[in-house]
Amino acid sequence: MDLGLNERVFVVTGGSRGLGFAGAKALVAEGAKVVIVARDEAVVAQAVSELGGAEHAVGLPGDISDPTTAERVIAGAVARFGRLDGSLISTGGPTPGSAMRTTDEVWRESFDLAFLGPLRIARAVANAATAPDADLTGTSASIVFVLSTSAREVMSGISTSNGLRPGLAMLVKDLADELAPRGIRVNGVLPGRLSTDRMFALDARMGAPDMVRRRNEAAIPLGRYGEPHEFGTVAAFLLSPAASYVTGTLMPVDGGVLRSI
Repeated sequence: MDLGLNERVFVVTGGSRGLGFAGAKALVAEGAKVVIVARDEAVVAQAVSELGGAEHAVGLPGDISDPTTAERVIAGAVARFGRLDGSLISTGGPTPGSAMRTTDEVWRESFDLAFLGPLRIARAVANAATAPDADLTGTSASIVFVLSTSAREVMSGISTSNGLRPGLAMLVKDLADELAPRGIRVNGVLPGRLSTDRMFALDARMGAPDMVRRRNEAAIPLGRYGEPHEFGTVAAFLLSPAASYVTGTLMPVDGGVLRSI
């Protein structure tokens, strides 16, 4: 299936590793250009190299919790490629910890990283998006937020995520309504337990990682952790013209673990 992504341009935050990189990789495989944004300049450069270099990707180091980052990276994307078709907005996960033990400072840092930073990126993308193409039934840019199944169900040990993700999920719905008249679609993806370095680290906080993983897999209907590329494929679809009538949707990629409708 051709997703219609050839030569389209997307900003991918948190795109140097984990789920952000998986999304960037899926976009490039479909012919899109990506602008990778992450804090570590060396890791960003490595990600760009793995994606095929300057023909397919460029890197712009930046911290999206910094209020100046959003406008800078969006302007850089447009300057480099001459257009902008959307963004996959991923962040490093909020700091693990319980609600009682997490300090006010950590809550504020997590809010800037996981809520306010993504909102700034979305606003900048919406303001700079390339005008709709006539053959896309009025659809212009597509914005996809990477959330978590914690938007719907509590996940033990990550209270900052439990507190912030549901609000960001509602913001996805709100932005989808506000931006629909401009042909801009907004959706969210709710990854469950996927085989990333962060998931390994979270498992390690709960005990021996292999044992924790086996216990968690027993509660997943498909019986296993997902692979990053399985997430990336879904994200690329939602960003693509193939999903031109999908907006305001929160799509789980979790092996069936969420029991709510």
